Amino acid sequence: MLNLDTHILVFALQGQLRPRERALLEVEEWSLSAIVPWELSKLVQLGRVDLDLDDRQVARTLNAIHLWPIDFAVGRMSTRLDFQGDPADELIAATSVVHDVPLLTRDRVIRRSAMVPLA
Repeated sequence: MLNLDTHILVFALQGQLRPRERALLEVEEWSLSAIVPWELSKLVQLGRVDLDLDDRQVARTLNAIHLWPIDFAVGRMSTRLDFQGDPADELIAATSVVHDVPLLTRDRVIRRSAMVPLA
């Protein structure tokens, strides 16, 4: 199972994955931090992502992905990471640490973390 950063989910939905990302996502089950649906919706609302979240196929795909809760353990871990950044990114990274699920991300700050398991 992989935990997807928001931008990786967007690239997957838009068919803009890099070959390595595509290969990983073809064989691994997808999962998301519970903050990702909110972040994706905000990006669409702000016009930063062009995606029709009301499209049946998009909705079906999104609803089939496992969601990790933002519980107390994730909240606490997000304040103990070895980097600071966007709060959503911290929650996504903390989700991977708490649940020991590799994070698929292009974010350079997160990729430099010694704590976050990476795909």
